[in-house]
Amino acid sequence: MTLSEKDALYNWHPYNQHQLFSHFPAIVRGKNEFLWDENNKQYVDAIASWWVNPFGHSNKIIANAIYEQLTTLEHVLFGGFTHNKAVELAEKLVQILPSNQKKFFYSDNGSTAIEVAIKASLQYHFNKGIKKDTIIAFEDAFHGDTFGAMAVSGIGLFTEAFKDSLLNVVRIPVPIQGKEEESKQALANAILNHNVAAFVFEPLVLGAAGMVMYEATILDELMTICKQNSVFTIADEVMTGFGKTGTLFASHQLSIKPDMMCLSKALTGGTIPMAITSFTQDIYDGFVSSNINHALFHGHTFTANPTGCAAALASITLHETEETKNNISRIHRLHLDFQHYIQRHPRVKTTRVKGVIFALEIEVEEQQTYYSDFRNKLYNFFISKGIILRPVGNIVYVLPPYCISDESLNKVYQVIEDALNEIIC
Repeated sequence: MTLSEKDALYNWHPYNQHQLFSHFPAIVRGKNEFLWDENNKQYVDAIASWWVNPFGHSNKIIANAIYEQLTTLEHVLFGGFTHNKAVELAEKLVQILPSNQKKFFYSDNGSTAIEVAIKASLQYHFNKGIKKDTIIAFEDAFHGDTFGAMAVSGIGLFTEAFKDSLLNVVRIPVPIQGKEEESKQALANAILNHNVAAFVFEPLVLGAAGMVMYEATILDELMTICKQNSVFTIADEVMTGFGKTGTLFASHQLSIKPDMMCLSKALTGGTIPMAITSFTQDIYDGFVSSNINHALFHGHTFTANPTGCAAALASITLHETEETKNNISRIHRLHLDFQHYIQRHPRVKTTRVKGVIFALEIEVEEQQTYYSDFRNKLYNFFISKGIILRPVGNIVYVLPPYCISDESLNKVYQVIEDALNEIIC
């Protein structure tokens, strides 16, 4: 029996209807941008395994940092203790994040990072005797699968079954070109008509919505409205963080600094699950009190896991190298060249590029759902050609590891063009 066959007997995969899909390639090893399955078929990982592997697979520098930490101190509870790697990581974060980010809360993944930020934004006001019970988020946003993160996500496919059990959330239009004023007015109206604690957003790019992009200038304007009305701003950089948009964090392209930031995915270079929620000093001070009930009672067993912290430190060190910066610039240039070429294809509706992110929208007669038949045809075509891409409806995006070679990236582009020519909606 193959690994894939054994998998089908036992395992429940995420974001999957198992009556429709029950066979998954069994990956047995990886190196750089490549993965190999149990039949030794090679794949180009063109989405960095859900945006987490900026340095590719089996990176020796991160692996060695993990090994060294595992043989020194693998874990110690963070409730009541600390350790050198958590302190070193915090010191590094102060250096690389926007200058107002001063305090760091560690958790396990992107959803929990968002959960911590939402809870903190609500409890901060509760501690001061102020009732604020509403969060503002973008339409079509996705921030995770825990209940608070689900509440601020706008993709109904993921939240429909729980819509009567979620927080109060007002959704406003994404300020794409032509909708800037509509988005600003919707934000102002939401703040006027609700007791708003925070506005949560993915800065510049909405990942799971199909790499929807908007400008930094309009986000600055939205954040200014929030600051004028004492509404916290939460930058969800789980996807956009660590180089994806061309700068280390998308928030570095803003004039206004967010009050909180959420980090995960590429934080540890795709090795160990870990997340961080960062805060301004003022927010942290809102929980410091002689009243024990004012503490933020939130925690995870593996909070600030030393091995995860060591992996994050190694990953950040790699991000700061000239090689990584040059690779990000190289991929960006290749994306622009491909965009210039492919946008003339008769089946291409729109294209967009931001940093190492390329997205292409295929012209179709009917709007495609997240897991439509057309999307599934595209996905299966890519897999058959040895390319790992996960289309969002009729939107195909590329977000590769920074170490990807020109040859591999050109192969990805060619297979996308082949799909345009061969896959019929």
